[in-house]
Amino acid sequence: MRADRTTRLLCLFGLALTGSGLGGCGLVGPQAELTTGSIAANAKVVQAPTPADKECLARAMYFESNRTDEDGLLAVGTVVLNRLDAPAYPGRICEVVGQKRQFANGVLTKPVREQDRPRLERVADALLSGKRHDGVGQALHFHTAGYSFPYKNMHYVVAAGGNVFYEKSDREGYLPAIRPPAVVQAPTGKLLPLQVAAAHSGMIGLPLTGRVPATLTAEYTAPELKIPGPARYASSPGRGER
Repeated sequence: MRADRTTRLLCLFGLALTGSGLGGCGLVGPQAELTTGSIAANAKVVQAPTPADKECLARAMYFESNRTDEDGLLAVGTVVLNRLDAPAYPGRICEVVGQKRQFANGVLTKPVREQDRPRLERVADALLSGKRHDGVGQALHFHTAGYSFPYKNMHYVVAAGGNVFYEKSDREGYLPAIRPPAVVQAPTGKLLPLQVAAAHSGMIGLPLTGRVPATLTAEYTAPELKIPGPARYASSPGRGER
């Protein structure tokens, strides 16, 4: 699975740079249909990513990782896209990042230093092309390193970028089942992996726009979990928004 993802990553970056070789990458025609048949039947269908979504993803990484190295950026970005895969969260990247009381205060409005944008662009492009942080895995949550909480359902997986990342188990101690990657529905009705839709959009390799939606299309609140623990926070539970 990891090898397949890496192959797709290299192929899609080649497409973004050259615009040729569609047949060799398993893409055909103007709708970039996937020919491998690898889409899960229960995959969540989400909105195709736009340049604004790339900006939202970059901002979440930037402000939640405290502007650390690319490993820290990639870890936070992996959580954002893990949430996009998960049924309990919104179906657009900007809506995931803009969800109330989840990510850093002002994540969509605070200024980003221009000198930091090239690094953000590289990591955002890699994520939208299929790369994920191996240590984070399918974790949906993180908080600032150095804090501890008395919840037995928090299972830590990795530390990166000044944060620690964790999964949450149910009442019986079971971790969530593995989620299939989200897909995008093309105008033809075909379901495409997110990275295929992102590559076909032409945004891979383009500079960040600096623009996010003035108003998100949905005021979304995640359903309340029926287990003890910090159900609403990607950052530190009990500390509110950073």
